[in-house]
Amino acid sequence: MTWKITIKTSQETIQEEVDSLSNIQKELHGKIQCIKAETQLSLHENDVLFFNGYQTWTYNKELHTNDRQKGIHHIPTFLLKKYHFDCYGDYHFVDYPNHSGAFHGFTYMYIRHENTYHLFASCDEENAYTIFSYDHGILRVERDCKDFIVNGTFTCFDVIDTTGNEEEVFDTWFNHMQIHPLETKKLYGYSSWYNHYENISSKTIAEDLEGCKKILQEGDLFQIDDGWQTCTGDWLSVDQQKFPKGLEYEVAQIHNNGFQAGIWLSPFLASIHSDLVKLHPDWLLKHNDLPWFTGCNWNGAYALDIDHPEVIQYLKDVFHQIFEVWKFDFVKLDFLYAGAPFATKHQTRSQKMYKGIHFLRQLCKNHPILGCGVPTCTTFGVFEYNRIGCDVSLDWNDVWYMRFFHRERTSTKQSLANTIFRRSLNNRAFLNDPDVFFLRDENIKLNKSQKDLLATLNALLGGVFLTSDNPSNYTEKQIEQYKYYRHLSQAENIHTIIHGSTLTITYTLDEKEHTFACDTTIF
Repeated sequence: MTWKITIKTSQETIQEEVDSLSNIQKELHGKIQCIKAETQLSLHENDVLFFNGYQTWTYNKELHTNDRQKGIHHIPTFLLKKYHFDCYGDYHFVDYPNHSGAFHGFTYMYIRHENTYHLFASCDEENAYTIFSYDHGILRVERDCKDFIVNGTFTCFDVIDTTGNEEEVFDTWFNHMQIHPLETKKLYGYSSWYNHYENISSKTIAEDLEGCKKILQEGDLFQIDDGWQTCTGDWLSVDQQKFPKGLEYEVAQIHNNGFQAGIWLSPFLASIHSDLVKLHPDWLLKHNDLPWFTGCNWNGAYALDIDHPEVIQYLKDVFHQIFEVWKFDFVKLDFLYAGAPFATKHQTRSQKMYKGIHFLRQLCKNHPILGCGVPTCTTFGVFEYNRIGCDVSLDWNDVWYMRFFHRERTSTKQSLANTIFRRSLNNRAFLNDPDVFFLRDENIKLNKSQKDLLATLNALLGGVFLTSDNPSNYTEKQIEQYKYYRHLSQAENIHTIIHGSTLTITYTLDEKEHTFACDTTIF
């Protein structure tokens, strides 16, 4: 395979042909204008392509050459200005051609011919994200480093190119990077989010704790999700009306029941209504002299400038409070893409994101972290657990009008697609979090077969197995269902094959080989 390389800075242009993009380093000076490589790519009629999406919520699935990867061209400008749907993904810095047969992704991609995978994967994402794109026979590899000022040796490309079955190609990649997951123990437990959302309180925690004793085991996770704080961003301020005895008391109750205590927060942003924004406008990340919106959650939130010394100290104080005062064991860190939505002339987007992720690792010490809403590559080997899809919804595909918006929207259908097509990261980069499953009949619009599919795929392909029901309401039948799926999650020797549109999972359980199959066209 011959690659045509073009490297341009404000001071020089380099053009050459190479047979490989492995470990290409150049002495560069000035402001980078582009670093790209192109090659001709011939595909067989039944070949499919996969391009890893920008962040954990980004919808991914295998694509045929006549498919189309939708951006946000179709969303009216007034809606984008009001709801900031364009801030969740890569829409500000990657072109979406908006025609069939044109795709792109980050960090890795593959071509699958039956059960043979041709993997292209970057081994250097810390310097700059690697963007793979394909458009009608042309494969392009670009580095996300435009306008970055360089004066010395720069790794222009370090892309591994390998062919084999699924296990072989992904093992080759991760072994080459010398990256291994920090935690090999599957995580079981409960999250408060999808039953209560922000309407949590000491009363709901007590009720759900009592219910969790029916199904959870000692050492499982009991996670308090969004809603404990007075306002998003004000992480040192607990809502006293909801939790009059404070979070230290709630943690003690969780521990007394034999569970790990987990808490949710989004450390890199703050609601526009927060005291933090009112008191510290200088802490906000600015773009074109305006605070940067992170999306429409909480009626709008701003990104924090994670390089600001006072922001750094504030986050140190927050995590000290979480671990040393409140005594939480575990954190779910969400909306992390807000830490690095754009580059500067002195930091690429990925350099800034990596710096932020390693800072969080430092703050959390040995406490396990579940990452969410974050560029996936930045947490490889850094977080114990990581979300690999969007939030599930209480129905199959969210309300109809949301289906026309961004690739990071809430959707059970899209979440399951990511569970399937990012399965190769599990037990290599981290343990995959496919989000929660449901068994309840109340406050849910998923039908029985959809709930079964969600629980089954989470059990077999995930490294995190959380429910978000109120187990106090479980019937004896539902308790038995939970036990069944939990037992299923202990399956070993799991192998997946996609033939045509059928996904087949073979696995060993109770010393017997089993199979599970589903139709991937529904995703």
